[in-house]
Amino acid sequence: MDSSSFLPVLVSFRLLLAFIPLRSISGLQHDHQLPVSSPLTSYARLKEGLWLYGHDIDPYAGGVFRHSPLFLSIISTVLPPLPIVWALSDIVGAWALLCIWRARQGVGKSSSGRDGLVAAVSLLNPYLFLPSLALSTSTFENTAVLMALMFASEGKPSGALLALAFSTHLSISTFLLLLPVLMLLVTSPVSQLASPQEFRGDLRTACKYAGQFAMYWLVLFGAASVMVGGEWGWLRETWGARFVFSRRIGLDLHCEQPYCDNLTLPDLTPNPGLWLNFFTEMFNHFRPFFLMVFSVRTIHWILFTSFSCVSLQRHDAMYASFLLVGILGIFKAYLTLADPGLFPSMFVLFPEVYPYLRHPIVTTLVHIHAALLLPLFHALWVTEGRGNANFYYAASLVMGAAGGMGIVDACFAGLRIAFGDVAEGERHKWAVVQE
Repeated sequence: MDSSSFLPVLVSFRLLLAFIPLRSISGLQHDHQLPVSSPLTSYARLKEGLWLYGHDIDPYAGGVFRHSPLFLSIISTVLPPLPIVWALSDIVGAWALLCIWRARQGVGKSSSGRDGLVAAVSLLNPYLFLPSLALSTSTFENTAVLMALMFASEGKPSGALLALAFSTHLSISTFLLLLPVLMLLVTSPVSQLASPQEFRGDLRTACKYAGQFAMYWLVLFGAASVMVGGEWGWLRETWGARFVFSRRIGLDLHCEQPYCDNLTLPDLTPNPGLWLNFFTEMFNHFRPFFLMVFSVRTIHWILFTSFSCVSLQRHDAMYASFLLVGILGIFKAYLTLADPGLFPSMFVLFPEVYPYLRHPIVTTLVHIHAALLLPLFHALWVTEGRGNANFYYAASLVMGAAGGMGIVDACFAGLRIAFGDVAEGERHKWAVVQE
């Protein structure tokens, strides 16, 4: 695939869609028309928050606007809320993915034979394409994650940590990527799955980078508070586990703001996430406990990926980031199609594991099945009022199962590749043991 001619075609096509006023595209921008946006990423709610902010009204007072204050400042002063901005974000994300691919292949800034394919997987992925056309702010979240991984793979700690800090302010769940990003900064982005080696990174340097990340995060935290008039009410009882425990001991604390929304789930607007299926039928008496369980369950996956990619002498931080992106695409509180969509796009970075996948065709078919059912059942239930909510819940469960199948298969292939090709008659001589 000739990247010199194919890449400009992809970029031109994406920019062209930003200027063509198609009726079907404008319909995606309405609130809750398709599972391409959530209460935390909706374009309609963003416009409402910008209007309130422009008229000196606290946008967080009504419990409708739940975006980060950084969006209020950037979009109201620097970037106008126009489709071209989302198109440019898609192009930057595709470029970041392409730079990650080149760094992993060790070719530097020079082009490779798969550049066009890498860009196409990002720009033509419908899971990323449709939310961007709907002007969902999840597009910026994915771009920030890819930028952090790109700078880390290129050995640029300041850019990587700043991009990751910005990403955590847009979506607090991306904080789970801190550990693999730190590992990536002190190791090499080149694949080490097939040839495991001992860890050669400097832990002191990693700790220094962690402090630098904390500094960036605190600066953005203070800036976000200043942008909303110096008030701290938008972040009452942040970090949802603290909110849950405070409710359990009888304190009357409230958390209506964007960070806490990822952990307390105050808005049960239909979305393809697993949290919705569970908490729509949850009694209020048990809600705080299970909110804590769901939050802790998401956090513990850091240990899982650390064991699979750091132990066994693999130390492939990029693969650990890849697995964590897929996990967040399943267990995120307010899910949109853009969240599970980043995982298959990053699959293109690891062609060495393709021969060791167990059921890629089945996983792909399940994804297609869920992708077709979700908009259909959503329209029947929410728009037409003719369908049953259980059908939409079932489709979202299929989407979660498809993501889980992809993660399990990717994890198996990443561990299996170290053994290489084993003859059929020699397999009985191999055994899995724990040291």
